[in-house]
Amino acid sequence: MNKTGRAVVYDAPNTPFEVREYPVRDVRAGEVLVRITMSTICRSDIHSYSGHRPNPCPGILGHEIIGVIEQIGDGIENDMRGDRLAIGDRVTWTEYFADGESYYRDVHDMPQKSPGLRKYGHDLVEDDPHFLGGFADYCYILPGTGILKLPDELSDEEATPLNCGVATMISVTEAAAIGMGETVVIQGLGLLGIYGCAIAKARGAARVIALDAVPSRREIAMRFGADLTFDVSSMSEDDLVKAVRDASPPDGPDVVMEVCGVASVVPVGIHMLRIGGRYVIGGLVNPNAHFTLDGNELLRKWITLRGIHNYHPRHLIQALDFVMANRDRFPFKEIVDSHFGLDQLGEAFAKAANHSVLRAAIVP
Repeated sequence: MNKTGRAVVYDAPNTPFEVREYPVRDVRAGEVLVRITMSTICRSDIHSYSGHRPNPCPGILGHEIIGVIEQIGDGIENDMRGDRLAIGDRVTWTEYFADGESYYRDVHDMPQKSPGLRKYGHDLVEDDPHFLGGFADYCYILPGTGILKLPDELSDEEATPLNCGVATMISVTEAAAIGMGETVVIQGLGLLGIYGCAIAKARGAARVIALDAVPSRREIAMRFGADLTFDVSSMSEDDLVKAVRDASPPDGPDVVMEVCGVASVVPVGIHMLRIGGRYVIGGLVNPNAHFTLDGNELLRKWITLRGIHNYHPRHLIQALDFVMANRDRFPFKEIVDSHFGLDQLGEAFAKAANHSVLRAAIVP
């Protein structure tokens, strides 16, 4: 192969994005080359770019990616379901890859915590094969990645968030063990929270209470399964706890899920829970996310506290199945509400950071 591709690179946090060209090589055994059709800006991309989350530089950000297969290396025949893969197929893939032996994968069924795990959008662009992030023309899918073929009827806008936001919330809601008829509270209504509302409803929650400071997000949440919303910016913590508990008879919600990335909300959410309630942390992806808890409250109220980071490959399959089964019930396509070219990445990041768009798509 004798061609190049574009990639949008940042040399250090908060420095301008630059479009650069790199060579595109033929695939090796176990690799797949994909021509990217769409990537979306995740909140963690913004954290990395702003320097709040460690990330190798210079690099290509972006891990919510879909694309069309251009080359398939030896040893790759089927996707995770066993469907045959071919050149021209549109695919998504797990946001991480880990090849080789793994105690956590093989013994504890936690491949997402395997030693040596690497993530797309979290690698040095100068290293071979250069294209390991979403904001580019191409991406190489490396060994240890779970690949999933996409149905033709699914739009790019519905498909692109699957391998991060949707799969993550499948994992978070599974950890929350949401039961039929329960009340679920969601702290934060970015993409994770919006999908969390819909998935909680699909898992049988009788009432979903959504918390956020942004009016447009609260309005969107109501279209994705939320029954009640509260403006966290207009209430004291004590008043918010009382309002949520009053709306969750007889003794508070069964489940609270943190997906806002703000450490201080954790004690507030635990105060809301009923005796025997479950609390799941899914958004505190940045280091030094400190909070203080009263251990006696956890003990006395029989609280279960769990953290969820990354997801199992099966959660990506379940994410696709969830969206396909509920795309007539919830307007998933509208979540990706703006489109930008590669040379407009700086503008797209600014709008995503100030919440003027919900999910910005980059279309090469």
